[in-house]
Amino acid sequence: MGYTKWSDDAYDFLKDTRVGSSADDIFTNNRSGRADDQMLPKGVKFRESRDSDTHPESLAIAVFLDETGSMGRIPEILVREKLGPLMNTLIDHGVAHPQILFGGLGDHLSDRFPLQVGQFESGTAELDQWLTSIYLEGNGGGQNRESYTLAWLFAARHTSCDCFEKRGQKGFLFTIGDEAAWDVLQANALKAIMGYPQAEDLTDQQLLEEAQRSYHVFHIHVNEGSYRDDPHVLGYWKKILGERLIILDDYNAIAETIATAVALVHGVELKDILASFDKKTAGTVQHALVHASQGLATTKKSWLGGIFKL
Repeated sequence: MGYTKWSDDAYDFLKDTRVGSSADDIFTNNRSGRADDQMLPKGVKFRESRDSDTHPESLAIAVFLDETGSMGRIPEILVREKLGPLMNTLIDHGVAHPQILFGGLGDHLSDRFPLQVGQFESGTAELDQWLTSIYLEGNGGGQNRESYTLAWLFAARHTSCDCFEKRGQKGFLFTIGDEAAWDVLQANALKAIMGYPQAEDLTDQQLLEEAQRSYHVFHIHVNEGSYRDDPHVLGYWKKILGERLIILDDYNAIAETIATAVALVHGVELKDILASFDKKTAGTVQHALVHASQGLATTKKSWLGGIFKL
């Protein structure tokens, strides 16, 4: 997937058509009360990110969004305002051929659709299609935990990407939310969600290590609302991800934060990226990334071979 091109004009048109639209008008699966069948992972062998004449050096970027509770604001702001800044920040700072997969995450113990997965795309209409296909289930289990590890499982075992397989260049995997992750995915849940005929319990550490073989893995903790500065939540992520935890104080800067993290790995200076943002956005992104960027190895080898420290 990912054979078409990004167009600012096409995105501006899409934004204009949604002025005055509600979230349910945009995320139409909300009205049906179920996930789109094309987004369900059960039986999916691979989602593919491939090179093409249009994109000869594709870069796979998987973005999994918490679709529970107030976190549903983030898919909406991406659709309405931030898909353009995400793509343009990447393209303008050395990532010429991004291919982005959008997915949705919930709680495998309480939600009907805890994992939704789109396709890797580069074109405006296609990115918008998969992003707006996410069903914002809006539940969550109320236990300070969601199933972010399902994204690690899917990326590790069910994606096939030319950037890594042909060039040894790791892709990028972002999970976004405001809670901790469950430390175990049970075998019965894996059978139900993924359609595996046989399965065993998998730990968060196992799945992280699998995903890190081919992806730079990050979690963006949206540090707002009831879990702001929550010691349990932040303690969990710091222990398992270390400096790959990004703490974001304003969800409105989510797109710029994702793109900046990718560009940093590609050796772009943080100050040069921040100069392209308005003052408020630049301050938010800098606060989220400045400590991590100080430990960044910026040689080409770092992002090809994965010795990146963030």
